[in-house]
Amino acid sequence: MNIFTGISDSVQLMFRRPRRGQFAALCYRIAEATGEPEILVLTSRDTGRWVIPKGWPMGDKPGHEVAAQEALEEAGVIGQPENQPTGTYTYQKGLGDGVAVPCQVQVYALRVTSQVENFKEKGKRRIEWVSPAVAERRVHEPELKRLIHHFSQRFSATRG
Repeated sequence: MNIFTGISDSVQLMFRRPRRGQFAALCYRIAEATGEPEILVLTSRDTGRWVIPKGWPMGDKPGHEVAAQEALEEAGVIGQPENQPTGTYTYQKGLGDGVAVPCQVQVYALRVTSQVENFKEKGKRRIEWVSPAVAERRVHEPELKRLIHHFSQRFSATRG
């Protein structure tokens, strides 16, 4: 029995495509005036949704280095990424042919130490520093919302 009988070819492809892996940077800084963390969010180039810098694997480069490279290229920020992922989230990556591919994203916290004036995707995205609560509201993926929330709890615990 074929479970795909009567289902369109594009939907069949979506179910048969393996989950792809990506790496992302959860970029943060501590606001001098308040001592509170701020999270960097940016808009995606295609849909304009609020996201964090992320990208595909780069050869044998470790995930935390890929995340740092994506943060530089997409948002012009430089910092020190943690070597271990802060967490993961999944989402559906829309491809040019209208098919969505499931992606699992390993997220690495990156404390931003500087910003550069010129970077690869300058002018192609909106970039903003916001509170963790605002970042949670802006991103669409429920798992990413939770990851940001749990990450921000690190700072509450150290002040409490």
